[in-house]
Amino acid sequence: MQGVWFIVAYIIITNIIGFAIMGIDKRKARNREYRIAEKTLWFWAVIGGGTGAFLGMKHFRHKTKHAAFKWGLPLLMILQIALLIKIFIQW
Repeated sequence: MQGVWFIVAYIIITNIIGFAIMGIDKRKARNREYRIAEKTLWFWAVIGGGTGAFLGMKHFRHKTKHAAFKWGLPLLMILQIALLIKIFIQW
């Protein structure tokens, strides 16, 4: 049961970070400041923060015209949710 809590905490933390960095990068873009690299945005999305990054993209209206983000983040989110469902069903 301890492993389940670790997975839940991990997913929550990575999604909060994914959401937050989308907002931070949007603010930096508006202020014409040094930006967060797309590689970093993708890193947090791929390691488990896909849903947070997708929701951040929608909420902050950030990276919505980039095809890789527009199509990639929803696909990644669906894959991550499906994987989580599979893990919890087998647990």
